[in-house]
Amino acid sequence: MYRYSESSSSDSDGLSGNEKTVDLSHRSLDFQTLALYFDEYKNSEENEFNPEGVHTLILYQNHLVDVPTNIAIFRNLKVVDISSNRLKRIPDILLSFPLTSLIAKNNLLENDSLPKSFESVSKTLTNFNLSGNSLTYFPPQILEAKNLLYVYLGGNRIEEIPNEISNLSRLQVLSLGGNHLSDIHPAVGQLKDLKALILSDNQLESLPAAIANLKNLKTLQLHKNRLRTLPTEIISLKCLSELSLRDNPLVCSFVNDMTYNPPSLLEVAARSIKVNRIQYDARDLPYSLREYLNSAHHCVNPKCQGVFFDNRVEHIKFVDFCGKYRVPLLQYLCSSKCIMNNTAIQHHGHADMMKKVLLG
Repeated sequence: MYRYSESSSSDSDGLSGNEKTVDLSHRSLDFQTLALYFDEYKNSEENEFNPEGVHTLILYQNHLVDVPTNIAIFRNLKVVDISSNRLKRIPDILLSFPLTSLIAKNNLLENDSLPKSFESVSKTLTNFNLSGNSLTYFPPQILEAKNLLYVYLGGNRIEEIPNEISNLSRLQVLSLGGNHLSDIHPAVGQLKDLKALILSDNQLESLPAAIANLKNLKTLQLHKNRLRTLPTEIISLKCLSELSLRDNPLVCSFVNDMTYNPPSLLEVAARSIKVNRIQYDARDLPYSLREYLNSAHHCVNPKCQGVFFDNRVEHIKFVDFCGKYRVPLLQYLCSSKCIMNNTAIQHHGHADMMKKVLLG
């Protein structure tokens, strides 16, 4: 009637050798029938079916609208998979177990469907998957689980990533594809252990420069967005080996030069001071002007010695990927004259490294 096994190999849900699994997937079980199954486990006198020895419970692809409370007989559960059911809430009782992995994808879960706190599993939970539900915001409860390594929230309707995402400092995979994201909070750049960032099928028009802080990032999926450029800083990601960009405006033809407004008299004067290296000190200029002069940015054209302050030329440079694709990166120049020798800019810096990046 039920399937029972012992695992002898590791997998992505945290199983390790000789941990026992109860698999009740694909049984068309409803709430009452599942409760009866659990009662049978409880009343079993065979040591082989000791519920306290069960570490993994798989309830995938059933007809559950809730989880029976007598699931409590499996007091040592580490992995629970309740995906592809009809659940409208995650019961609090699931968080009474020492869970390392909670998988509840493809259900009917909404923002108020989760327990109010994840504090009870904050030290054990490493894998959390609520993909394919109806969430409209990033669940704040999971920010308590600071040992999370994998978070999958794709296929929802989430509109923004909270600043507190930086709390999940050990995160290695963040999957948010298929949501309603229009921008990415710079705090994502603080996830220094992140190896995969999935942002495909959203409404992104730009990425923060802080993405360049993800030095361990290997996979960056950005296909099916509204991106016209990528931040130039992205070429510093030396570990990046998969960059998916298809179905974005940036892989189509578009105007290279953007609107450029003439600089103010203040900026013209400040540029002259910096370019000509005119000396000054506190006796010559007030503090506000000295701070302004200190805020100068150097033009990225290696053949130009110019600087800019508030006014700049936004321009697209193309970097060759795999010798086949030309991907546009956004750069800032001090003058439109610096665009003339774009070849020198294109091959400057880490261009050779970027050739390792693949388009999806």
